[in-house]
Amino acid sequence: MTDRQSRVPEEGIRNRDRFALIGAGPMGLAMARTLIDQGIPFQGFELHSDVGGLWDIDAPRSTMYETAHLISSKRMTEFADFPMREEVAEYPSHREVKEYFRAFADRFDLRRHFMFGTEVLRTEPLGGSGEGWRVVWRGGDGEAREDIFAGVLVANGTLSEPNMPEFEGEFAGELIHSSKYRSPRQFDGKRVLVIGAGNSGCDIAVDAIHHGVSCDLSMRRGYYFVPKYVFGRPADTLGGGAGLPMWLKRRIDGMILKWFVGDPQKYGFPKPDYRLYESHPVVNSLILFHAGHGDIRIRADVERFDGNTVHFRDGTSGEYDMVLAATGYRLHYPFIDRALLNWKGDAPHLFLNCMHPARDDIFVLGMVEASGLGWQGRHEQAEMVARYIRGLRDGTSAARQLQREKAGSFDRLTGGMKYIDLPRMAYYVDKATFRKAVNTRIAKLKRSA
Repeated sequence: MTDRQSRVPEEGIRNRDRFALIGAGPMGLAMARTLIDQGIPFQGFELHSDVGGLWDIDAPRSTMYETAHLISSKRMTEFADFPMREEVAEYPSHREVKEYFRAFADRFDLRRHFMFGTEVLRTEPLGGSGEGWRVVWRGGDGEAREDIFAGVLVANGTLSEPNMPEFEGEFAGELIHSSKYRSPRQFDGKRVLVIGAGNSGCDIAVDAIHHGVSCDLSMRRGYYFVPKYVFGRPADTLGGGAGLPMWLKRRIDGMILKWFVGDPQKYGFPKPDYRLYESHPVVNSLILFHAGHGDIRIRADVERFDGNTVHFRDGTSGEYDMVLAATGYRLHYPFIDRALLNWKGDAPHLFLNCMHPARDDIFVLGMVEASGLGWQGRHEQAEMVARYIRGLRDGTSAARQLQREKAGSFDRLTGGMKYIDLPRMAYYVDKATFRKAVNTRIAKLKRSA
């Protein structure tokens, strides 16, 4: 779809009933659909020329790379009422995922609600909750425009702003963050060091093994490794959504990992200093395979750079032509003042990860991570928000009850899990606890409608 086909706000109208929705990635699309279902008028804004967010490798802020695939299976990731086609791979590539979201937008006629090629520059409240928001944006012609909206729905994603650490010393070779990685050809003829062994780091290290002269992997802490297939089935489909208590799930899954993964420490991987599921596991069947074949060397955390030499904290060193920092991302909402999001520590502190305790006109969608949550879990969050907005407008008892609830004291729904203290875990929740809480409130809002 071109910019000319996008719907633009009606000139001269200050429609205080209309919300501004920022982003047309997975969360923005889910939010758009539920707003339409609930009859909530809105205007969407998207920086790219089409839908899909970071899953479109050509999008301005995409962090995809040519070999990227989902780390969860399609049946555990898709929207419940919009399944992926049977011919799509069990672990789809980013290209298949992009096409899935474009088909989703086609099916529910979502594109006409967005202005594409449009960057939101600033959002600011006109006063207290309910008094309106001024939104300033810049379109393809480069001119800044503004309008007044009832509120703002932030859905610009969580994986676009690189978290690049500062390193002591200077590296004489090529130093990049994984967000700038696109093709394995970038490793041709190079001695490569990958810093960070999360899911992207391990995926990229496998690419470097095949295309570079050599590849080492620097790790600050240990990880639990989960194979993509167990008993010939995608690992995340085992159990059939039985909703086991965490103590039992840990015991069963830990036993399966011993059977199918063994002991990663024998390949040089550090032992995790936390329990299973207290950090996101690495879903990768190839990194241990290559470690067992001696194709990759595991290194300690980086201490400093000195030319092409990298010194590690265990006293060893190595020579490299390229260092790739797979050190993750940080939340980034550059168009809104942090104070307006009730920011605490590394993330906004919001009720059910989306609702401001004191305002009913600013919502952050998709700022939620959990093993196995999928897009359906995020769609449910969007439905809850849309029904809440509708309920407030209709004056329902359930909406007012939820309004009082979020204004009180609340904690992130971790289900008793003690997640490790990292920026990427600051908005992590327990899937079962989170979905139960969200769906309970959806049911109450439905009954009260």
